[in-house]
Amino acid sequence: MRCPVCKSKETSVVDSRTGSDGLTVRRRRECAKCHFRFSTVEEIELLDIVVVKSDGRRESYMRSKVEVGIRISLSKCSYTAENFSRLIHAVERDIQKKRKREISSQDIGEIVMRHLHSFNKVAYIRFASVYRDFKDVKTFEKELKKIASSKATK
Repeated sequence: MRCPVCKSKETSVVDSRTGSDGLTVRRRRECAKCHFRFSTVEEIELLDIVVVKSDGRRESYMRSKVEVGIRISLSKCSYTAENFSRLIHAVERDIQKKRKREISSQDIGEIVMRHLHSFNKVAYIRFASVYRDFKDVKTFEKELKKIASSKATK
């Protein structure tokens, strides 16, 4: 890890703490050369997972694509960066639980929808409308009724 001030490679870890989600490690570092202190965050990265698209194409899993899709569905909704990070980790944890080298984009979409359903209902509907390709208002209303009935039974 290079110092952000003097670019020296000589840094040491002064303190390490597990994040509140238990999936990240926050490290406090100090540069041996200029003594500047800075923090880094270490987190799990999904490697070697191939996403199989609906048209049969295959591409490497990219966290950024999942993040962008979820951020779009959450536009104008209030949420914290920490809650967003937890949501992404929960989605990726479920992907890892599949224990497969390949996962379909449909499976990823279902995992995202399951987590968005409990995270934010508006974002869930927005994501579902694109993911499930709602063609008309009736399909939209049907999904809204499902949410309303699930709230009533809780």
